[in-house]
Amino acid sequence: MQKIVNDPEPCLRDLPDWRYLLQEYYELYRYLPSGGSSRIRGHQRAVREAISRVLKANPAIRTQPPAVKPVTAHLKRALDEGRGDRMGAMIRALESVMPDLSWQYGYEKVPKGLVGSYAYAEVTGPSGPVVSEEIILGIVLFAPGCTYPAHAHQGITESYVCLSGAVSENHQGVYVPGSMIFNPPEHLHRITVGINEPALLAYAWMGQRADLLNQKMVFTRSRK
Repeated sequence: MQKIVNDPEPCLRDLPDWRYLLQEYYELYRYLPSGGSSRIRGHQRAVREAISRVLKANPAIRTQPPAVKPVTAHLKRALDEGRGDRMGAMIRALESVMPDLSWQYGYEKVPKGLVGSYAYAEVTGPSGPVVSEEIILGIVLFAPGCTYPAHAHQGITESYVCLSGAVSENHQGVYVPGSMIFNPPEHLHRITVGINEPALLAYAWMGQRADLLNQKMVFTRSRK
């Protein structure tokens, strides 16, 4: 009887486009200003250190079946808008793996108005594609005029880096390409998007392994 040998699972060094993308995330968090905040600076350092450990560990690559959502009709425009400025290197790295991204909603019940205007795709995390249990990296895409309802993350420190478009969080400031939004654990936040262009953001989640593995996001009613 012939013995069936399964092909070994590919690792990060086998698929260099994923490694280059992680290196671009590292560079984002290396050069982003912290605005004098020691807490934000500490988060940026923690993200870089986690990415360094992922790169050194050469983890498995487990891509999910590619999936799109209605909002990905805006993806080309979002990428085009981000390509021309200092986010260009990150945009090009994302484009190299774009066919393998699986776009998701992440909520059991998605508000009707959000179905066509929001989705995210993970790059690194417990579910892959680049497997890690200490950090989640990904991108989120918003359609023009999207309002992402108020929500919070238990035990998770979250940051967004705007790659294209413009967004506001809790009506407090406007974030454009190259700027970062910082959300500590349990911080209630609501995002609105400019009406003329989509917005593409990179994000990082840091937290305990159990929180990263079992995160459940719930929308909360809040005042407009």
